[in-house]
Amino acid sequence: MRDTRLLTLLAWFCVVASGAAVGSESDRAHERHQHGGASALVTKLELQDGKRWPTDASLRTGMAAIRAAFDADHPAIHEGRETDAQYTALAAKIEREVNTIVTHCKLPPAADAQLHYVVGDLLQGVALLRGDDPARSRHDGARLVHGALNAYGKYFEDPTWTADAGPGHGHDHDH
Repeated sequence: MRDTRLLTLLAWFCVVASGAAVGSESDRAHERHQHGGASALVTKLELQDGKRWPTDASLRTGMAAIRAAFDADHPAIHEGRETDAQYTALAAKIEREVNTIVTHCKLPPAADAQLHYVVGDLLQGVALLRGDDPARSRHDGARLVHGALNAYGKYFEDPTWTADAGPGHGHDHDH
């Protein structure tokens, strides 16, 4: 069952990612500036009648673990000290938590659809953190993960979440 859900999610991600290329050149230029060249899916997130989307315990736990892993590495990323091995280890931690979220999270369909944008950016960030795209840097992957974490906090109701991922860094382009 887990493999089926992950494959479905990855297939969905491919469809959405191909659709993400549609839009004005100014929109794409803004996304490149904000997210290091990656086309961020979280730019498609919407609130539910002005309110944040519901979460469940497994989603909150998984996102907190991703946030903790990212925050632990964020100073080294920001200062340019993160090694390729550290980026790869961070990618593995994030991917493990995303797989757990995909397996256990039970949200209403509309909230789940919105969460796919966050998960899609996390998975794209994982690929970049691993160095899978020679046209983009591992640092670009960190930017994408950072943006996904911040978007989660803005669009999903999680009482344990603070405003910005990354200690002391309020903007995506700061790291």
